[in-house]
Amino acid sequence: MQPDEALAFLKQGAAKIISDNELREKLALGRPLRIKLGVDPTTADIHLGHTVVLRKLRQFQDLGHQAVLIIGDFTGMVGDPSGRSATRPQLTHREVMTNATTYREQAFKILDPVRTEIVCNGDWFRAMSFEDVIRLNSRVTLQQMLQREDFRARIDRQQAIHAHEIQYPIMQGWDSVMVKADVELGGTDQLFNILIGRDFQKEEGQAQQVVFLLPILEGLDGSRKMSKSFGNFVAINEPPTEMFGKLMSISDELMARYYPFLLGRALDTSVHPLEGKKRLAFEIVETYHSRPVAQETLDEWNVRFGERRFTGAELPTFSITGREKNDVVSFVWSAYREAFRIKKSRSEIWRLVEQGSVQLDGKKIVDPKAKPSLQRGQVLRLDKTHAVRIG
Repeated sequence: MQPDEALAFLKQGAAKIISDNELREKLALGRPLRIKLGVDPTTADIHLGHTVVLRKLRQFQDLGHQAVLIIGDFTGMVGDPSGRSATRPQLTHREVMTNATTYREQAFKILDPVRTEIVCNGDWFRAMSFEDVIRLNSRVTLQQMLQREDFRARIDRQQAIHAHEIQYPIMQGWDSVMVKADVELGGTDQLFNILIGRDFQKEEGQAQQVVFLLPILEGLDGSRKMSKSFGNFVAINEPPTEMFGKLMSISDELMARYYPFLLGRALDTSVHPLEGKKRLAFEIVETYHSRPVAQETLDEWNVRFGERRFTGAELPTFSITGREKNDVVSFVWSAYREAFRIKKSRSEIWRLVEQGSVQLDGKKIVDPKAKPSLQRGQVLRLDKTHAVRIG
């Protein structure tokens, strides 16, 4: 691609680039650019939220550029404070490296191994003397650090900011110097850290890296960012049935967000939302497992839910004890929350009932004010994809 064409291609889905002109100039250099992405193995799983930036890194590779994947064995011990309202639990080096054992395998489900250079930032931080650390710290002021929105918010709430957390953006910035990054990718919460890298590169006489930020993917709850600590994630190495089921549980609004971020295209609004979710779940399972596995998973899901064969299915149990006099809207509202951790408004549930989506043992309940007499063992269908067994 010519530089302008490549820039237009790469900008798709980007949240912020500093700057377009700098990136265009680098693309015109006629050499493979070094595209940096740092990952901290604070857990053993890469989830779909991570794949947004990994997919962009693969796009750079497809244009002939070199991915530099930094495994943060030292930064992982500190923990990135970006977007955090409290200090992360500290990990030992052994814990971080144990988590990292499957990172390469997971990352290469997306990245091209031939055009990927993998390094650990402990390779250079381990060699530093304390004098080196002091000199590196002297390049950044405390005022700069306290400009961070997350740090200011903690100060306002009188919450602690530990000294080791201030080291994180300094370490991430120095990584850029050590790998001579031309571009650094990250989520929108990484702006401050990546700008520190630009400052360090300038001081070292290097060309400054381009800041390339991607949107942060919401988790299954549709509100907070996808994170293992929030329990709202889909890991790319989890069983296909779990992956498929989680994606079928998301809201229609969230599905529209997931399509461009995870599949690289907009949702076809002419398709029924249920079919749209099936396509999303199928393609995600196909990407991280295989097409035959995705087809088998889809067929199993259709048998269990699409064909209404609930009688012998394993369903979550929903206890009616103490709610025998509730109306159907209250029953369904509670079942969503307790069995699936899905928060729906009562108005949404009211509409589901009126549309005939709510069924008791296959019989529709269409009156939102109805107070059905539920018996243990009955199947209460909440919608086309969720059902519980009364217990």
